[in-house]
Amino acid sequence: MLVRSIALSLVAALGLVLGGPSPGRADAASVCAGRPAKTVAFKTGELRVYKNRSYACAIAVARKSGPRRTMSVTLQARGGSPVVDRGRYTKQAGPVTVHALNRCVRASATISGKSGSTGWILC
Repeated sequence: MLVRSIALSLVAALGLVLGGPSPGRADAASVCAGRPAKTVAFKTGELRVYKNRSYACAIAVARKSGPRRTMSVTLQARGGSPVVDRGRYTKQAGPVTVHALNRCVRASATISGKSGSTGWILC
């Protein structure tokens, strides 16, 4: 009886692993809170900026996931220090968030040496 119980548990666990819900696509909306405010496309990817009432958030998303490559995303509120996420990633750098209540922000992203930026926005 104990062996049967263990076997049924293993079969159920295997069914969840193999037949469970398919993994969803990780989307920027699930990473940054707020509404999309600006998207800047460039050759190797996109810079996406989101805004809610008090904060701004930015991510850099590669056009194609692949081997690790150098990526960075920078977000700065006017009068504040820039917040940077830099490293070797396969798909995305960030998110980075700054307090931006009644403040302009600017963002930039670099993926594999190609870049895009917003200038001052959300003023």
